[in-house]
Amino acid sequence: MRKRSRSTWLALGVVLSLVLVACGGDGPTDTTAAATDTTAAAPDTTAAATDTTGAALDTTAAAPDTTAATPEATEPTSGEPIRIGALTDLTDFTPWAVQARDGMLLAAEEINAAGGVDGRMIEIVVQDSANDADAGIDGFERLVEDGVVALGGVISSTVGAAISPLAEELEMPTFLVKSGTEAALTADSHFMFRSCLPAAPMTAGPVLQYAQEEGLTNVGVIIADYAWGQAFAGAVETTFEGSGVDYGEIQVAPVPPDTDFTPFVRAMADAGAQMVVATGHPPGNAAILGLSADLIGDVPVTGAWIPPDLAVAAQPEVAVGRYTDFSCADYGSDGYAALAERYLAFSDNAFMSDDAVAGFGIVTMVAEAVGEVGDDPVAIADYMHQNSFELEGYAHPVSWTEWGELAESQPTFFGITEGPPPEGLNEAGDWWIEVLSQSEPLEPYQP
Repeated sequence: MRKRSRSTWLALGVVLSLVLVACGGDGPTDTTAAATDTTAAAPDTTAAATDTTGAALDTTAAAPDTTAATPEATEPTSGEPIRIGALTDLTDFTPWAVQARDGMLLAAEEINAAGGVDGRMIEIVVQDSANDADAGIDGFERLVEDGVVALGGVISSTVGAAISPLAEELEMPTFLVKSGTEAALTADSHFMFRSCLPAAPMTAGPVLQYAQEEGLTNVGVIIADYAWGQAFAGAVETTFEGSGVDYGEIQVAPVPPDTDFTPFVRAMADAGAQMVVATGHPPGNAAILGLSADLIGDVPVTGAWIPPDLAVAAQPEVAVGRYTDFSCADYGSDGYAALAERYLAFSDNAFMSDDAVAGFGIVTMVAEAVGEVGDDPVAIADYMHQNSFELEGYAHPVSWTEWGELAESQPTFFGITEGPPPEGLNEAGDWWIEVLSQSEPLEPYQP
C-alpha cells in the first residue's frame, strides 16, 4: 500500500484536533488551530456577523404576513417575541457551532413564516461561549437577562460543566449538543438536557454492536490520556466484558495530534485488530486513520462524532472507504434529506451535520412547548420531561430521564463512501455517507 507523508496526517490532524474539548470531560481547553474556511457565517437574511466580544445579537428570522398558527398555549401570552438563546462555541469550535446555530435559525425562520407561535415570532439571540468556562457563564447570564425562555447549542464540555449549576439555579432549560462530559448532569438535574451526543460512558455500546454484527472478534482500542479518553476506556471495559469480542490491551497515547502514533497502531496490528476504535482519541483520528491503512489494511476506523465534511475535507482519499463515525441524525432517511435540502438552500454551509439537525430540533421543541404551556421556563422544562419528540432528521425519538440524559438514544454508525452524493444534499465534495448500523437503545447513564 502507498505510504502517506507525515504532513498529510498533520493537515487533517489540525482540523480534527478541534474536537479535543468538545467531546472531552475535564481536559485542556486550549486548541492548536483556528477555525477553517469550511464553515461560514449565517445567511444575511437571518443573522449579522457574530460579535465575539460577548454582545448579544438580535437574529430574528424574517416572517411574511401569514395567519397560520401553532397550537394555543394553555395560558394567554403577550405579542412579544419568543427569545431562544444560542450559546455556542464560535471561536474554537466554529464548524460545530455554526451548524448548530444555523439549524436553530432555520427552525425560527420556518416557524415564523407559518405565523409564529400564537402570532409571536421566534427570535434567536446568539452568544459566543468561546470554549471557555467564564465566557460560557457570562454568555449564559446575558441570555437570561435578555429574557430567553430556553437556550441551546452548547458544544464544549468545558462550557457544559460550567453552566450546569447556573441552569439549575436560574431555572433555565438548557440543551447540550456535543458536550459529552458526565459533569454536565447530576442526579438532581432538571433544567439540563442532552440533545445529540450522549454521556461518554454510553458511547462504547454502538461500537460493540457493529463489531458483533460484522462478526469481528478482535478490535484495537486507542485512547487519549485525558478525561474523554479515560471515560471511553472505562466504557469499553464495562461494555465489552463477556461479549466475545477481544480488545486486548487498550493503547493509551499522548493527547497532542502530532504524536507519533506508529507504535500504538503497530501494537494493534500485531494483535490482529480487525477494526481500530479511535473514538477515544479525537485529536489523533487523522494519523491513526492513515497508519491503520498502511500497517493493518482496509479496516474501519471509528471516529469521535465529527461533522462528516470536516473529517473528509483535508484528505478525501484517506477517509473514503475507511473512516466511520456516529451521529444522532439518520443521514440515510427521507426526513434528513428533506431537512438538509432546505438547510443548504438557507445556510452557507456545504453539508448539514447532526449538529444542525439538533439545533433545528431544539427550537422546534421549545416552540411546541411554548404553544402548549406558555413561555415560563419552568413550565417549558416540565413539558420536556413529560414528552417524547419525533424530530425531523433524527435517528431516534428524543426524550429524557429525570436528570436530563437521553432516554432513547440510538445513534447511527456510518461510513464515508465514494460519490456522487444525492442531488442537493452535499456541496462539500464528491462523496457520500452509507449508514452501516443503528445502535439498539442505549442504557441511559445515571450520575
